[in-house]
Order: sequence, then structure tokens, then C-alpha cells
Amino acid sequence: MKTTLIYHIIISLFTVFVASAQNNIRIDASLDVERKILSLEQEITYTNSSNDTLNEVFFHDWANSFSSKTTPLGKRFSEDFLKRFYFAKDYERGSTIIQNVTDKTAKSLKWGRHKGLPDIMWIESSKPLYPGESQTFILKYKIKVASSKFTRYGYHPNGNFDLKYWYIIPAIYDTKWNIYSHKNLDDLYAPISNYQINITVPHGYHVVSELNKKTILSAEEEKTKTIQLKGNNRNEVNLYIERTGRFYSFPTNGVEFISNIEDNDLMPEMKIVATERILSFLHKKLGQYPFDKILVSESDYKNNPVYGLNQLPDILRPFPDGFQYEIKQLKAITEKYLENTLIINPRNDSWIRDAIHIYLMMSYTEQFYPEMKIIGKLSKVIGIRWFHAADLDFNDQYFLAYKNMARLFLDQPLSTPRDKLVKFNQNIANAYKAGVGFKYLEDYLGDDNIVDTSIKKYYTQNVLQYTSSEKYKEILTSISDKDVEWFFEDFVKTNEKIDFKIKSVKKRKDSIEVTIKNKRNNSMPVSLVGLRKKDVVSKTWVTNITGTKKVKIANEDITKLVLDYDQNIPEVNRRNNYRNLKWIFNKPIQFRVLEDVEDPRYNQLFVIPEFEFNVYDGFVIAGKFYNKSIIRRDFEYNISPAYGLKSNKLLGSAAFFLRDQIAEHGLYQIRYGINANMFSYAPDLLFRRFSTSASFLFRPENLRSNVKQRLTLRNVNVFRERNEENPVATPDYNVFNARYRYSDFNLINFLGYSVDYQISKNFSKLSTTINYRKLFLNNRQLNLRLFAGAFIFNDTEKDGDFFSFALDRPTDYLFDFNYLGRSEDTGLVSQQIIIAEGGFKSQLEFPFANQWITTLNANTNIWNWIYAYGDVGIVKNKGVSAKYVFDAGIRLSLVADYFEVFFPVVSNKGWEIAQPNYDQQIRFIITLSPETLIGLFTREWY
Repeated sequence: MKTTLIYHIIISLFTVFVASAQNNIRIDASLDVERKILSLEQEITYTNSSNDTLNEVFFHDWANSFSSKTTPLGKRFSEDFLKRFYFAKDYERGSTIIQNVTDKTAKSLKWGRHKGLPDIMWIESSKPLYPGESQTFILKYKIKVASSKFTRYGYHPNGNFDLKYWYIIPAIYDTKWNIYSHKNLDDLYAPISNYQINITVPHGYHVVSELNKKTILSAEEEKTKTIQLKGNNRNEVNLYIERTGRFYSFPTNGVEFISNIEDNDLMPEMKIVATERILSFLHKKLGQYPFDKILVSESDYKNNPVYGLNQLPDILRPFPDGFQYEIKQLKAITEKYLENTLIINPRNDSWIRDAIHIYLMMSYTEQFYPEMKIIGKLSKVIGIRWFHAADLDFNDQYFLAYKNMARLFLDQPLSTPRDKLVKFNQNIANAYKAGVGFKYLEDYLGDDNIVDTSIKKYYTQNVLQYTSSEKYKEILTSISDKDVEWFFEDFVKTNEKIDFKIKSVKKRKDSIEVTIKNKRNNSMPVSLVGLRKKDVVSKTWVTNITGTKKVKIANEDITKLVLDYDQNIPEVNRRNNYRNLKWIFNKPIQFRVLEDVEDPRYNQLFVIPEFEFNVYDGFVIAGKFYNKSIIRRDFEYNISPAYGLKSNKLLGSAAFFLRDQIAEHGLYQIRYGINANMFSYAPDLLFRRFSTSASFLFRPENLRSNVKQRLTLRNVNVFRERNEENPVATPDYNVFNARYRYSDFNLINFLGYSVDYQISKNFSKLSTTINYRKLFLNNRQLNLRLFAGAFIFNDTEKDGDFFSFALDRPTDYLFDFNYLGRSEDTGLVSQQIIIAEGGFKSQLEFPFANQWITTLNANTNIWNWIYAYGDVGIVKNKGVSAKYVFDAGIRLSLVADYFEVFFPVVSNKGWEIAQPNYDQQIRFIITLSPETLIGLFTREWY
């Protein structure tokens, strides 16, 4: 018995020793500011704090992530459509040159790159490294510092250096090596180490760091100085080397605060007051900060800012300067406070730190700025203050950002690894959902102190230790008297939406029986509030709702029942949370001029003026009546009566859409649509179009993948007014269309194809389009497009070529394209082209094919946005031999696929550039749809 007890004591002491073992890192570095090269001699004493024997040690060398376009970092930039890295000059990229790797005895050690990854390296230990033992590695290498234009860290054009991930650092081993490539996620998982850094810089430069600093050598003859930096228990060291003094500092609450975050010319006293309040708040909510200094930089903040109106230019920003500065510092200081002290795996378990971060920000705003609105001072402006957006508190932005992704069906579980997150989720939505989740917990637990206490206990017990979200779960479970398992199993580990509704109500003399329906597959709770006019009479939390659940509450002359009255639950749909017991309608109708934020208390109808243009109707003025708010809904409609100023005719359109998400991947969504429109298709001639459709959308499990598939089935009915002077044989027609589309694209590669089948009374046709785009390592771009189409049967000779395949300008009998003048064959608007069907730019002798057609379009860049293009094809008409066609010229791609100009040079017609009326042969692409253009700027986020 005694032997067993002694054994357990020895094991416990050994475990404590191993857990507290430290790594030591010593760096002697010299910065060549002209060549932007760091020369380093680094001594790493690595301690095996695991229970396993190690024969090799892995290291992160993230400075080498910038070495080529094909590194994991380079590929990440391409996936996010970030061109600046791919088109950068070689001297702007960074790299690591390893010169020597030895142990303390100067014995060379074997090393290599793990699985060919340039930013992960391994070094073989000179002997087996048993638990608790240490090994010293000595590395000599050079770092070519990358430009700050890629990640905001690196060298700046003004000569300053913001150095992050600038040295080689051991990885963390805990039964396995936690090694991750740099993917611009700011999520290096580094061990706690003691640092001593001696860095030599030119005399005119200053070194700013969180470590203790002193000058140990000043070599006047060499015009350099050596700065020594020391600090213990650090997981990372950032250096800011500058010749312009951007940083300011002052002591506050026993900590020296250092920052260069823009202060909007605030007085120093105001900055001190704001910072002291933030640090006092964090001290109270978390615990004592264990270091003497805390440094937050503008680069740190801009990589993770407070998104919203506060990012507008100063002249447009609706927030007071003091609040603006304070909220920026709150975001940056809280993040740094947590990053420096809670050692959590940021790639796979970052949600807990995000939750604490955003929860603290929300609590701070509630305490010190309870009246601040999401649109700031604009909420008091006449006209704007009538909108629901003016009613929203500043903290409401966190729920709205999450709801945006949920409504787009792009939300992901909080437990998803960061490199698997869609960029909007990684930067914004997941952290916001995590923080809102803590507010949800706080409301459910009914005691504001429980979440606060759990956070402080978690922090104080785990400061400067390797920890995880599981330890937080243990703490919260131990101090809560309610079951919180649903939060970790449903809210954190899944992306199950929250949506409750009041299904039915039965009033009795002394009670009310309420049937609540859980429209989703989860076990999350919801609060039921009874109101007497505007006063809260009762509040009941209802749990474990599977399908439906009946709840009885006292009948205390209640006039209205509301689910989640305080709006603390991140429901995707709050519009079905109300039941009026004194009136036939649950909610009144609310009219709003211009689009607004969704207000669940009303049935909202928005009205907005719209303007369009075509050569027949002239400028078209429309009044659009619709229900779509700023965040998309599953069911949307818009009805737009319009008037043509030139045609003097009543026009318009209407559309109704329903989205039904049926799964997370594979066939994940079905969209149903009905739309109708009426405009002019020729002078004084109207067309009426009515269409019904069903689209089946497919996507892979990995939402970062750009692979998309869609199968659309639609029926299009067209009714055209007959021109008595030039009557058409078939003014009215019906076409059934089945179209399958596949696309997979990023900055480097684009592959998309479609198969289209159409059948009508007089014809049936089948066609395919294949698009391929390749950006080569030498920045040469090649674009290829193949189109092939054939009629299965065609009895449309009486209609001329109206239903034929077009070589350069489709007739668009389905009215899918936004032509400025669809019936024009002369004048400027006739020179508009839409790259469809044949895709030619020159107007040739055989512009249509009523039997079959095959074309190949190609272009490649000459310089920047100037391209050379060429088209070849074969056109086959009935009773005529197949005709070979070609053209070539210059393409100015000002905005690719949206605003382009084509200058034909040569074709079947000869040298077009030398022929008369050449200006009439120039073609252009123009897109007037704002939504289409917005897609260019949002594609990196979704």
C-alpha cells in the first residue's frame, strides 16, 4: 500500500515537473535594412514535456511561407482571389536560407522540410529525447523579410519593419506534433519559452517590443547598435523596428501600455483614461495580467478590426472619436491579453478564446456605452431615425453578422478548424456567434454572474498553461445548476440553426396552454414571455423541445406571447416568435421607404425607386415593392411596376423565390421561382415573359471549396406584340429548358462547363459550353472557351434565325440577357455583345447556324489588362456547306467579364482595322447590374 502511494506521489511530481518545464530561445540577429535581410544565430533549448520519447523535433519556419506562389500560403491567397501576392515581384517575397544546424558540440544535425512543406522543418536529435530531457539546437540562417503588402507584417515602404513569425520556433507536441502551415490566419501554435534576443539595427532605428529592453552595444564606427530583449513565459515575440516614431506608451494599472493604433488626434489624457478603463475592466473580468508590458499595433488591429461603420473614412464615420478609439483599443487589447496568456490550439480550438473575447467586448459596451447604437450618431438624424436600424444597439452587429451567414447557408460549426472556415466565418461570423452564444447562456442560466465567474475561473486556473475548451466546459458544468450540455453539443459542435415558433395557443380560465414547435433538429432551450400590453408578466424557459412541446403558464390577463423577448438567442428567424391574444393579426404591417434591417415585430414591406434603361423604353422608372431586408430571407418577393419615359408605357416585373435547404452538402438546396416581366423588345412593341423554375444546388462538404453545381429546370412562356408592318410567324412560344452547370475556380485555375437542353413546339436543341482559365507562374494568363450546339429537330424556318444559334450576338429569345437594344442591328447599342453561344466579336457573313455550330474562343494577356484574342469555328446551316470562320483582335479588359472593349483586327472579312467605318465594328461588354459587380468584391469572403 505504501509502495503504491509513493509511486503515485513520484508520478504526480514528475508530471508537474514536465508540465512546468520551459524551453529557452536565444537569438543573435542583425538587420540589413537596405537588403531587408535578417541574419540570425539561434540557440533553442527544447524540453520534451510529453510522456513519449522523441527522436526528432519539428519547427515552424513561417518566414519561408512567402518563398513562392505554390506554398500553402500562396495557395491560400489564390483561393481567396488575392492577386497582390501572385503578381508580386520576386524581391517582395520572403524566404529562409538555412546555413547550418548543429548541437551544442558543433555536431551537424540532419534536418529537412516535412512532406515538402516549405514552412515546416524537422531536426533529428543527436540522441533519443526522453520525457523531461532537453536538447539544444543551434541554427544559423538568413531571413529575407517579405513586404507588408501581403499580411500587413514585414517591411513597409516607409522603411519600418513589423516582424511577426520572423524566426524559427519549435512546434508543440502533445501525443502528436501540432504542425500547421502559415495560411494568413494568425494562428501559430507555439510553446511557452524564455527569450533572450540581441538584435543589431542601424543607429537611426528604434526597436519596440513587449520584452524588457536595454542597449548593450553601440558601435559608432559601424553606425549600428545592439539591443537586448529579455522575457520569460512567452509564446511568441513580435518586433517593431522603425525609424519613424509611431508608437506611444504610458503606464496604467501597473502595466506599461504600448500602441501605435490611430488615435484621431485625441488628447493624451483621454487615451490614458480609455486605456486604464479597458485594462481595469479586463483585470476585473479575467484576472491579473502576468507581464509588465502589453503592446498592440495598428497591424494587429487591422488584421482583426471591429467590422462595421467604424471602418468608414473619418469624415463619414458616425461614432465619436473617443468611442472610436476606445472600441478599437478594446478589441486589440482584449485579443492580445488572451493570446499572450491562454495557450490554446488556435487552429483547432479557437472558438473558446473568440467567445471570451467577443463576450467581454459586449459586456464592456453594455457597461460603459449602453446607449450606443449600431449606426452611432446617425440614429438621431431625421429620416434615418425612422428605420429599424436606428433602434439597434451597437452589440446587435454581432448577431447580424452571424445571421447573414446562416441565411446564406454558409455558417459552420464553432469547432471547425480555422483553415476550413469560409473567410467571412474565419474573420467575423464564427467569433461573433461564439460571443453571442455566451450571452445566450447567460440569459438561460438566469444569473449574470455564472458566465462571468466561469470565465474568470477558467482564466486564473489556466493562465500561461496549455489549455482547451474542454477545461472550460468542466468549470461551467461544475458551477451551473442547469444542464449546459446542449451548448457544447448542439451550439458549438454543429451548425444547426435555431428556429422556434408558437404553433398554437389555448386559453383557459386560469391558464394558457402554449404549443411551441422546434423547427430544427436540436435540443436548445427557448424562453417564453407573457406580456400585458408592454409589461413583462412572466418568463419561462422551455427545454428539450423535440418537434413540439406543450407548456402551461398562468393566465394573468396576458395580451401577447413572445419567444425570446429579449432577443438573446441567435435565431435565424424571429418573425414567427409572436402571438397576439387580443387581435386577429399577430403583427401589424410596416411600410418602409428604402431597405431596412429586419424587424421581427412587424410584417415589413419595403419600397424603393429603381431606374433602368433600354433604347425602346428610354429611362425606366420603377417602384419596387419587396420583402428582402439587408440579410437574405428564405422566401423573397419583389413587385416592380414601372413606366417608360420614352415609350410612355406601363411596364414592370415581379418575382417570387423560395429557398429550401435540405442538407449541408451534396444536394443541399432547392430553389423554386416564379417570375414575370413586361418591357419593350422593339419600337412600340412589348413582350411579356412568364417563367417557373426549380433549381437543384450541389456543393462539397468543404465549404471553402469553390466547386459548385446546379441543375435548373424551367419553363419559359413569351408573348410578343405583333408588328403589323413586319409580322413574325411565331410571336408567342413556350420553351422548356434543362441546364446543368459546374464550376470550380480560384485565382489560378478556372474550370466551368454547362450542358443546355431546350425543347419547344418547333425545335429542340442541345449545347455545351466549356470555360477554362489558367494563370501561369510567369503571370501569363490563358483563357479558353469552347461552345458546341446542334438542333435535334428544327422547324423554325418561317421565323428566320430567331431561334438559331448565333455566332456573335444571340437573339436571346428566352430574354435572359440584359441588352440595351435587343432588336438593333445598327448604332452603338448594336455593338454590345454578351459572350454566349458562338462568342465571336466580329460581325461576319454567316452570323447564325440553324443546324449546328462549334467555336473556340481564346485570349491571352499582352500587358496588364490588354489581351490578344482569337476565335475560330465552323457554322453549319441547312442546305449549305459548313463554313469556316475566324477573327482576332485586341481586348481591353477593364473589369473582366463586366466592362470590356474589343477591337477587331483580322477576320474572314480581311484586315478589318483598315476597312471603312471601323468604329462601327468595335464591340463592348457592359454590365449595369450592381449585384453582379458586387460579386467581384465579395467572392473572397464567401
